[in-house]
Amino acid sequence: MDELKAEGIECEYVWMGMDNLQGCIGCYKCVANKDKRCSQTNDKLNDYLQKMLDADGIILGSPTYFADTTTRMKALIERAGMVSKANRSLLKHKVGAAVVAVRRAGAAHVFSSINYFFLISEMIVVGSSYWNLGVNPNVAVTEDYKKDREGIQTFQNLGKNFAWLLKKIHI
Repeated sequence: MDELKAEGIECEYVWMGMDNLQGCIGCYKCVANKDKRCSQTNDKLNDYLQKMLDADGIILGSPTYFADTTTRMKALIERAGMVSKANRSLLKHKVGAAVVAVRRAGAAHVFSSINYFFLISEMIVVGSSYWNLGVNPNVAVTEDYKKDREGIQTFQNLGKNFAWLLKKIHI
């Protein structure tokens, strides 16, 4: 976000935290209603979806849990993706990037899962100088990620590339 802000890009950090997002139940009410909302209203998915719709660019991040995204991220991907498709590709042409936190391995699958969501949503995916992941081998010490200099440089490059593309699209 520092790189984006340095380029004058307005940013908002949204943390899903421990929100109890549920996965898609395949009811297809979003297809019938076409109101840009998920019919499940017992969680904050529609709030998150609205933030995505209001944004020009979306960066989704997830820690690596058993070589996959968190269940909350998977629920966001399923339901936001379904609502988007049901409403004529609401996320089409938005800029997207995946970022991943990992202790040791499995990050490539998380990175792919988020990018698959962007690609099937017809979004424009931004790359960097390496896969967008940060390594923290000692999860008990939360500040150890700062030792991953290559990861930090990768994220800085990602921010610069993301800002560059947003500016090119919105000339």
